[in-house]
This record gives sequence, structure tokens and C-alpha cells, in this order.
Amino acid sequence: MENNVNKSVCFFDSGIGGLNLLSKCVGIMPRTDFTYFADNYRVPYGAMSKDELIERADQIFGEIEKLSPSAAVVACNTVTAQCIDYLRGKYSFEILGIQPAVKPAIADGGRCLVLATPATAESASLKQLIDKLGARNITVAACDKLAAYIEKNIGNFDTKEVKAMLPRFKAESVVLGCTHYIFVKEIIKDFYNCPVYDGIDGTATNLKRILGISDHPSSRAQKISFIGGDEAKNRRVFGMLLKQSGSLSRL
Repeated sequence: MENNVNKSVCFFDSGIGGLNLLSKCVGIMPRTDFTYFADNYRVPYGAMSKDELIERADQIFGEIEKLSPSAAVVACNTVTAQCIDYLRGKYSFEILGIQPAVKPAIADGGRCLVLATPATAESASLKQLIDKLGARNITVAACDKLAAYIEKNIGNFDTKEVKAMLPRFKAESVVLGCTHYIFVKEIIKDFYNCPVYDGIDGTATNLKRILGISDHPSSRAQKISFIGGDEAKNRRVFGMLLKQSGSLSRL
């Protein structure tokens, strides 16, 4: 019997960034129900201290625990970098995080630039990832205003304003270390004129593998719920992402 019926997964992000990952997972896991926890009114997380991040993430995960999920996904690079070990140590359900896609980026060779929030850029987690891969010629740059700009201006980006927030650097590859940055991926790609990587596909595939979900379509309606933050905004942006991917809205 297939282990892919009635699965439920909770997502958590500071705001709209994690919706990029949610929309990907919804598309490849039609038998799974999803609940998205957001904290839009406290964006950006990248400026918070580790203690502040752990306190807030713990509050959210206390609510997630009440839903008895099959798994939970920290769809925020900052919370993954600073809090994932704490959360896994406290909660008994499966918890996945999202990491910058450094591995495929360094396969291209040459200079690699990782764009991240200040909290992610300064984290031991990112340093350990780079060291583990034996990656050389990598520069990590903190973009302290970009996530907040994206959250505030979703759907109305000014290309010049976005590019003004990016560090000038000659790169052969760029890694997006924040799920918010994916919304301006094409602007970043144009600015650096090189391949740009994010961790969406890898994280979604890993979640599907852990849950043991097959590719068979579902005959029942998929449930997508939104809790916390600006729920109306999150629904609207999620619907926009589904439309862009060619999926039917499940809201």
C-alpha cells in the first residue's frame, strides 16, 4: 500500500518567501495537505538575533505541534541557519529546513557569490556548509534591506531599486540564500549575468522522498490553509505563483 494518503505538512516562513517552496510542493504532492504559517508583520527576520529567532520560531512551532503534522518545513533560510538544531531537538515530528544551493553552484567552477540576510550570512550553519563542501572562491554577502523590500513591494518591483541593493561583484554563479530573493531572481540574474541557484527544487524533492509520496494523481481535493501574518496577502501571492506555474488554483 502506498504511503502517500492523508499526509499533512506545515510550512513556516517570516512572510511570502516560503510561498515559492510551498507552490512547488503543492504541484508535486497533490495528495498532501499543507498549512502555511507566516509572520509577515515581523519581517525581516534577517535583522533579529539568534535568541530572538529561536523564541519566535518556538512560538510558531508550538502552534504547529497542535496540528500533529506528518512533517514541518522551515521555508526560511534565516530560521534554518539559526534555529533548526533547536527545533529538531525539541519537537518529535520531522522538520526540514532550506539551505542555500551552494553544491550545484560550485560545480560550475569560478567565483561564487552567496546573497543572504545578515543573520544567515553570519551563521555557523552556512560556514559549516561551505566548509563541508570544500568550497573555495566563495563570497558571502549580506543584503540587509532586500527581503523587507520584496515583502513590501511584491508585484511592483523597481528594477533599479533592486539592483541598487545588490553588491557589485564579478561572479560566475550566484546562490540565493533567502527564499524572498527568488521573487527577484530574474533581476539578479540580469545584474550578474550568470546562473542563479536556489534551494527550492532540492528541498521539495527531499520532502517528497521523506514522506514516501508517489507521483500518482489524487482524486480528492487538496487542502491549503494559511495561518498568521497577513493571510489575505499570502493567499494572493500564492495564487499568483500557481498561475505562473500553470497550476489550477487550489485556494
